[in-house]
Amino acid sequence: MIKIATIAGSDASGGAGLEADLKTFAEYGLYGMAAVTIIATMDPSNNWSHAVFPIEETALRSQLETIFKGVKPAAVKSGMLGTPYAVELTREYISEYKLKNFVLDPVMVCKGAGQPLSPELNAAIAQKLLPLAEVATPNLFEAGQLSGLGEITSIDAMKEAAKRIAGKGARQVFIKGGSKLPSAVRATDIFYDGKTFSIVEGDLFNTQWTHGAGCTVAAAISSGLARGLSAGEAVTLAKKFIGSSLGAGFPLNQWVGPGNPSAWRKDRLFE
Repeated sequence: MIKIATIAGSDASGGAGLEADLKTFAEYGLYGMAAVTIIATMDPSNNWSHAVFPIEETALRSQLETIFKGVKPAAVKSGMLGTPYAVELTREYISEYKLKNFVLDPVMVCKGAGQPLSPELNAAIAQKLLPLAEVATPNLFEAGQLSGLGEITSIDAMKEAAKRIAGKGARQVFIKGGSKLPSAVRATDIFYDGKTFSIVEGDLFNTQWTHGAGCTVAAAISSGLARGLSAGEAVTLAKKFIGSSLGAGFPLNQWVGPGNPSAWRKDRLFE
């Protein structure tokens, strides 16, 4: 069985983070593992406000030893890292084990929060992890941070951000979240393979509570790579996957609602 891992935060509500990753891996028929970097909680008595609790460095290293030395995954996706040592340990293990299929989802903000979790980590992620990434999958906010463009409001700006991020080392870049552009009528994302751009479109699911879509897309791309797809093929399939998931999404409570990753089973290509 193909093995895959996520290095990410745990979302106590189950809709995002490593919980979303593991659900996605399972839908692709893969054996998923997880190294927990932080635990994210939400306070229902305070408008779903977020708190994060980092896992200490020794415990994180021990998890990575288990995954990389003990099992050797075919692909790895990183999500919310949250601490300088989590960034450095991710770099160390991806490099030491010469993992090609590394998908960097540079999570810089929690759903419902307006500021980066740790602004000082942006430079470390760009310097240490972008050069290792087969595919980087920032959303509009993260692409603006990594590229230095700031707020991104157009397809042209998404393309420029993708070029700049590739210039910092990522072999290929998928900028997700085009549904948030002011003029969006479709969920339009950008894939850049280092030479050419592809516009990747899907139905627009305009809800106020979608939660975990970015994590799910990045996990789906890494799953495709683990199964031997090219990055372009993995992106195209991931777009179909997230469309099925969001189309079958549901409100978890008054604040957020996850997708339903099992919705694509009728069309699943892998057994």
